[in-house]
Amino acid sequence: MAATFRRRLRRGAASTAVAALVLAALTASQSPAGARNTAAKGPEPTPADTPIDGGAAYYTDLPPLNSPVPPRGSNDPRPDGDSIVTGPAQAGIPATVLAAYKKAESEIRAADPGCRLPWQLLAGIGKVESGQARGGAVDAEGTTLQPILGPQLNGHGFARITDTDGGRYDGDRTHDRAVGPMQFIPSTWSQGGPAGTGWGADGNGDGKKDPNNVFDAALAAGTYLCAGGRNLSVQQDLDSAVLGYNHSEEYLRTVLSWFAFYRTGSYEVPDGKGVLPAHRPGANGTRDHANGSTEGRTGHGRGTGDTAGNRPHPGRTKPNGPAKPGGSGDGHTGSHTPGGDHTPGTPETPGTPQTPGGKPTPTPKPPTKPTTPTALQQAGDQDLTTTAGTDFTTKPQVRAVDAAGKPVAGVPVRFTLPGTTDARFPGGATTAIVATGKDGLATAPTLHAGDKTGDFTLRATAVGRTAPAVDIKATVKAKPAPKVDLLTRTSDKELTATAGHAFAEDAVEIKATYQGKIAAGVPITATMITDDPDHPVQNDKGPYFKDPQATGDNKDKPLRTLTGLTTDADGLLKLPKIYTDTHPGTFLLRLTTPNGTTLTLKLKIAAPAKTA
Repeated sequence: MAATFRRRLRRGAASTAVAALVLAALTASQSPAGARNTAAKGPEPTPADTPIDGGAAYYTDLPPLNSPVPPRGSNDPRPDGDSIVTGPAQAGIPATVLAAYKKAESEIRAADPGCRLPWQLLAGIGKVESGQARGGAVDAEGTTLQPILGPQLNGHGFARITDTDGGRYDGDRTHDRAVGPMQFIPSTWSQGGPAGTGWGADGNGDGKKDPNNVFDAALAAGTYLCAGGRNLSVQQDLDSAVLGYNHSEEYLRTVLSWFAFYRTGSYEVPDGKGVLPAHRPGANGTRDHANGSTEGRTGHGRGTGDTAGNRPHPGRTKPNGPAKPGGSGDGHTGSHTPGGDHTPGTPETPGTPQTPGGKPTPTPKPPTKPTTPTALQQAGDQDLTTTAGTDFTTKPQVRAVDAAGKPVAGVPVRFTLPGTTDARFPGGATTAIVATGKDGLATAPTLHAGDKTGDFTLRATAVGRTAPAVDIKATVKAKPAPKVDLLTRTSDKELTATAGHAFAEDAVEIKATYQGKIAAGVPITATMITDDPDHPVQNDKGPYFKDPQATGDNKDKPLRTLTGLTTDADGLLKLPKIYTDTHPGTFLLRLTTPNGTTLTLKLKIAAPAKTA
């Protein structure tokens, strides 16, 4: 009993200490050279009305009272060679995540030095939004090993934001969800910002803007925080920036608490070894944090939490009132007034929290454990076939089922294209994540075939589940060849050459037409044939081509059947250079189209002149 009260009392004191640390850090970081003139300007409006994370859920754990040992250099976590800075476990930041924050700070400092963005602010937001990418569960490139998705923003406990990305980023085609280490909602990632082109950024230089990549997400978050000419060493600009990320006073206080904590010191830990947030309230759509895609965190969307109209005035953060008696002793939200939620000597009965009116509040039932899928099954029309350059009319589809064969909803399914095909999902993507619906079905976005023909295998995997993957076969057929009913030569000049010498450059040009109209893109095969009128076959002597793809000793090897020729937009085709061997005479060249139209030309080769 007394221990519970003392713990709460210390937390109330911690909130006051945190506020002092934040103000001290901000004051120390502002120098005359870098300060902006902010005396005359009022509160900086957020660039867009919708918060960056959509007002989604967040973690409410506060930092410990004991600060980490500060490093001797501002950016060096190892002050004495191999001597690692030590401190509470919460001060450890996973290596790749920490590198992403510092890289974002460096890039923004070069592009916008007046913003004065500290990487510790990004770390504070990353801690609150995703627990530093779930303790650093990222690959070597900084991409999360599993999707980090917030609850569905369907208006129940959070803001209501209907789908804006077709499920491309969040796998949900009904409503948006916050995505990735910094929890951007799809609309702010790809459509937000002053220009409406999105806050998404390419932080690791791979040419892609991926909210699931911590380098991309950190740079995007930093860019947003600095928008509108903000100077983050000024309290009102800092408050405005953080509140624009999530419209909640509690959120602001929590982020600033971690910001101040990291400013006093931090250290690097291996990826995957970061401390995961402990406070996971069971309200508003909590899911299995370890295996599922939805984060279990406190929600403060515009539907139920603080709204834009209830924001604190810049520079003035109104503290929380006393928490209700019986509130959580470990997972706490915001600041607590010392002794404000409990009177010394008043008994507390675990499991029977009391409201201020004295009536017992029923203990909420724990959320039902989600059904685990044991298998994925290919569903729908299994004939995935199309022609090159067109959309597949059938979308890849799988069903997640449990051990009893019943459908399982809410399973994120990743559809992955192999490197052997140039087929792509919308936006040129090679992967797409879609959550299963009530019927257990997950339907991939429309698949577009490239120019490469043949069979390939698309793989569907249940993200974070042990259910075996499903391979879905697809086929891309060649485009039907344009029809041709007439091939003609564009010149009537006789085709002649001397044995051992080549014919003139571009000696043979033909034109393809169908019903009198130009036939473009027609494949044509050129073959040197024998003069047998009944059974002409490829000749083994006389004129020949050279393989343009051959190298080394093969580059001069005679080639008497040439494929891969195509008429241009005007229906014209100029044949490659034609060579001759030592045999004189009249030879035949036959040109053939896929639908059987042919043109036969005579090539006359004269014997070389005799020398005296």
